[in-house]
Amino acid sequence: MKNKLEKLRADFLQELGQVKNSEYLRELELKYLSRKGELSLIMGELKDLSVDLRREVGELANKIKVELQTRFEEVSRQLAEGSIKKELIDVTLPGETLADGHLSPITLVQNELEDLFNSLGFMILDGPELESDYYNFTALNMPPTHPARDMQDTFYLDHKNKEGQYDLVMRTQTSPVQIRSMQKYGAPLKAIIPGRCFRCEATDARHEHTFYQVEGIMIDKNINFSHLKSLLEIVGQRLFGAGTKLRMRPKFFPFVEPGNNGEYTCFLCQGKGCRVCKYTGWLEIVGAGLIHPDVLRAGGIDPEVYSGLAFGFGLNRLAMLKYNISDVRLFNSGDLKFLEQF
Repeated sequence: MKNKLEKLRADFLQELGQVKNSEYLRELELKYLSRKGELSLIMGELKDLSVDLRREVGELANKIKVELQTRFEEVSRQLAEGSIKKELIDVTLPGETLADGHLSPITLVQNELEDLFNSLGFMILDGPELESDYYNFTALNMPPTHPARDMQDTFYLDHKNKEGQYDLVMRTQTSPVQIRSMQKYGAPLKAIIPGRCFRCEATDARHEHTFYQVEGIMIDKNINFSHLKSLLEIVGQRLFGAGTKLRMRPKFFPFVEPGNNGEYTCFLCQGKGCRVCKYTGWLEIVGAGLIHPDVLRAGGIDPEVYSGLAFGFGLNRLAMLKYNISDVRLFNSGDLKFLEQF
């Protein structure tokens, strides 16, 4: 019995000295120190010895167990600290093949729009997702008492400014970048602004609290409604095909005057009427208009000299239409099966 214990001790220490990685160390632990390991099996044989011999061998077994456990923990700690030389890796061997990722359908639509507007001479701009109340609302012609704020029930941060007001908000639209870009670049200016936005929505198949937009602005002398219509026609034909038609219907937006909804002929039924277009033949896609003089002033541009146009798309909605996606919540679900379709 003593010989068995001494041999086990010698074998364990010898193999422990050859440890180069955590996998090998784990194998040693299972082989020698686990409940079904060799040390436990030997100690289980103590019951067959006489009382005097059992006491003597038991003391030796406990001493060896403590020693092996101590040496095991030392090597484990050294391995974690990186002081043991790592296992040699043959860099000439073929590596593991990693599966290709998949772009989100929102990214695919955004890339398509960016390519289009780049070809038309537009800059692509970005801005902070955490905005001040001023840039998100006031500078866009929505002062604190304006009823249009109620349409964008928002996520404010628990942080007050010097006036004791909560003025930091997760942006409800990409429009604050309009003001920032005017202040930075002045006029003339052509830019699109893709990005993520946040609103306190009751989520369902068509509404989500986190979504993506892309909007554009064009500011120069003598910009008028005909420029806006021509630009939106180009966008519609690029997105939905050469035969796509545009109709524009009046709608109020605080930051443009006049404002309108841009509707394109349904690309599924070619205007005949179907379930997607609610049998009207038209798809409501874009909000647009001529930039309100107050917004130009907030951006540091004189509305007596310059005028501008602005338009905005919901990237989620465009992707849903383009790829026939039935539920907007799929975009933020993290489901790889959804992404692997694209």
